[in-house]
Amino acid sequence: MPKTNGTTVPRAEAIALLNDKLRKTGKGGSVLITTNLTRITGFDATVLTKALAECGGFDASNNPHGERDFGDLTLWGYDLIWKIDYYDTELQFGSDDPTDPDVTHRVLTVMLASDW
Repeated sequence: MPKTNGTTVPRAEAIALLNDKLRKTGKGGSVLITTNLTRITGFDATVLTKALAECGGFDASNNPHGERDFGDLTLWGYDLIWKIDYYDTELQFGSDDPTDPDVTHRVLTVMLASDW
């Protein structure tokens, strides 16, 4: 099992903690926002950043693998979805170990639900 702050945690929780860090702070990967989202009247990146950081309410129905890598929210009258994917550090392939930030580059993508 992976270690977080010297404590052994289940694999899914180790991934979830790294995902939370990216979602809440923007650190530990990249955040991408689709062009259609930025075209919404009233779009404000600061409001979006705060809303992502405050996302919660993860349970078995919306977080079946326990990684907190997907969510939805409503802003400016639109339904949005966000997803975190795990790539190698060159952004060419999937990560071999999403629990290891040294070999994983996280990408959080936010888009209009209608664009999915």
